[in-house]
Amino acid sequence: MANNMEELLDQLDEMLDKGMKLPGGRAVLEAEKLRVVIDDIRLNMPPEIKQARGIVADRADIITTAKRESDNIIRAAEERAKALVAQEEITRLAQQKASEIISNAQAKSREMRKAAQDFVDDIMRRADEGLTANLAEIRKTRASLKQQIPQAAPPQQNREPRPEKR
Repeated sequence: MANNMEELLDQLDEMLDKGMKLPGGRAVLEAEKLRVVIDDIRLNMPPEIKQARGIVADRADIITTAKRESDNIIRAAEERAKALVAQEEITRLAQQKASEIISNAQAKSREMRKAAQDFVDDIMRRADEGLTANLAEIRKTRASLKQQIPQAAPPQQNREPRPEKR
């Protein structure tokens, strides 16, 4: 198994060079060897891609957890407020405190959601930057490979006929 993406790309390049050449710039390659290299590329994907996939999967869980926690805080605040309703003065104070708790819980919920979204956005931005850099490197390598493949010479015309051999 190859150690890095550069070696895998070199293997693909070598396979292209060794492939049976057909007219029109096409080549016949060994499918099984090509599949092995492609599998190796998949196994050696940059960690940013794997991390981005995990972030996308975790994003919904983070937001769901934040909502569940905020709902629990709100529910606890409401239950506490109901328990304090027994006396008029306590009721007024309880309602005031419950409103504060609910407001704080809602603010905390918004904060947690924003933090989760900012976290996911930051990770995805870094993954995007990493993937963009990898894509630029792949494009550079492809361009280099294209420059290394010799172009077919144009057919020669107006040749003088060769004398017949006897």
